[in-house]
Amino acid sequence: MKNKKKTQPVDWEPFLAGISSGKTVAEYGANRTIFWQGEPADSVFYLRRGKVKLSVTSHEGKEAIVAILGDGDFFGEGCLAGQSLRIATATTMTDCTLARIEKALMAHTLHEQHDLSELFVMHLLSRNIRYEADLVDQLFNSSEKRLARMLLLLAHFGKESRSETVVPRVSQDNLAQMVGTTRSRVSHFMNKFRELGFINYSDSGGLTVHSGLLSVVLNDGGEQR
Repeated sequence: MKNKKKTQPVDWEPFLAGISSGKTVAEYGANRTIFWQGEPADSVFYLRRGKVKLSVTSHEGKEAIVAILGDGDFFGEGCLAGQSLRIATATTMTDCTLARIEKALMAHTLHEQHDLSELFVMHLLSRNIRYEADLVDQLFNSSEKRLARMLLLLAHFGKESRSETVVPRVSQDNLAQMVGTTRSRVSHFMNKFRELGFINYSDSGGLTVHSGLLSVVLNDGGEQR
């Protein structure tokens, strides 16, 4: 059997370097709002470094985290498809470096550079496939499995088959929102994972996820929702 080549991430830096006007690069500290739900959607953002969460708030004030983004992700691209207002709030989870590209410039660039347009579409499709998997996970899996899968995603498990540190000081409240369960359930499962050696905490508050946690996702058993 031939070895399948892993898809290499796209290096968007040459594209960004070629933009002289219509682009703004900014540094954000942790827990800063990049844009609010309901604000005019007039630009696309590229996350050079850091972690950003996208959350949606209902009319009743209930908040749900719909995505966690990392290095190399775009967000706010809904403006390119006619979205006039932001449908989510974007907030930094760590220190971040962002590039803001004006809507008109991004649309013009994608129209003129077909190779770049294809890469951009593939990037969005790949991300949407993950969103679909998240939805299936939410509908059919137990809260224990959903938490295990979320931790593996946050730790980028599978990249070079190694354990990686999750976002420093990611709160159990945030994990509960992402998984769709209560904080007490998250606390219960986190303690269980730690006792089994699937995760461990560092002195700085970071969290390391080990490959053994994958057994929770693959196991047909587990606790109820």
